[in-house]
Amino acid sequence: MRCSDRKDVTESGGFMARNNPKVSVVMPVYNVAAYVGRAIESLQAQTMGDFELLVVDDGSKDRSGDICDRMAEKDIRIDVFHTSNGGAPAARNLALDHARGQYVYFMDADDWAEPSMLADMVALADEYNAELVVAGFYIDTFYSKKSNEHLSELKAQPSKVYANQAEFRANAYKLFDENLLYTPWNKLFLRSRIEELGLRFRPTFWDDFPYVLDFIRDAHKVVVTEKAYYHFIRSRAESETARWRPNMYEKREEEHGWMLDLLEHWGLLDDVASKEMVMRRYVERLIGCIENVCNPSAKLSRAQKIEAIRHMISTPHAQEAVQLARPRSRVMRTLVKPIARKNAAQAYIEGSFISFVKRRNTRIFATLKARR
Repeated sequence: MRCSDRKDVTESGGFMARNNPKVSVVMPVYNVAAYVGRAIESLQAQTMGDFELLVVDDGSKDRSGDICDRMAEKDIRIDVFHTSNGGAPAARNLALDHARGQYVYFMDADDWAEPSMLADMVALADEYNAELVVAGFYIDTFYSKKSNEHLSELKAQPSKVYANQAEFRANAYKLFDENLLYTPWNKLFLRSRIEELGLRFRPTFWDDFPYVLDFIRDAHKVVVTEKAYYHFIRSRAESETARWRPNMYEKREEEHGWMLDLLEHWGLLDDVASKEMVMRRYVERLIGCIENVCNPSAKLSRAQKIEAIRHMISTPHAQEAVQLARPRSRVMRTLVKPIARKNAAQAYIEGSFISFVKRRNTRIFATLKARR
């Protein structure tokens, strides 16, 4: 591992840097040379300057690491760590081990943030002595590399200061419904709580979801702001098109188990609204797994794909989910019908169509996904 010298200086070049900054911003970097400069600049433009940026170049093969080094030379708040490729979980954990801030904010290197993000979230955390601040965010889906045309989807819930743990738990389904409790990058975490829990990212893909679940499991002081600051960018081909994950279904099954475990821990397995949310979430992701199997890159014959789908839609919990879920759009209600009927062939046709649209027309796919 190689890192820049730790900057324990009070003031340099107009920037403030302390031994104990208010916020530690954690940013894993891997082969995002076209984007990482914008991400760092959006942090440098923050109206609150009392933060440290811990960048971990995770063995990038492009110019990402060099770009980060050059920006760190001009900003005393930035530390860059260079490691061999170990994945985003290891990169985030390395940064957490070096974090000194009162709060922690996670940012992906191909996204960007609005200027008032840190100031507003820190103000809420300080005012209400919060362990967690949850903000809205934007999903910006770009249709092509040749134009700036994109769909911007807002994910947010009304501002709320939860009075106690029970109130947060009872209303968490609303936050899950807007995808606000899945990712770490729309949240400000109290670092002392992270360390109290001994919380680190698990060595798996889609590692951010279990991290957030572990943090909120016994959270007491949660604040939600309806304001949105973070721009999650879908612009590269692998974000929405050709990639096939051979173990996606198994991963989604694992995640469903985590959600049911969380409801049980919270005493909400019999809560109608919370249970419906979990089941609807499962059905939506099951349809994603069907589409994944139908991807032309999947190394399966047509018969094997149909058989795999048959297995997925015939399990007892899949059938329970379609009975309890209440899809919110006509498109989703249509897509659920073959699952409810255990009709694998029809589900295969639908999955193949979704895969085709996903690969050929990002605009339509993103619009339908946003309206599901």
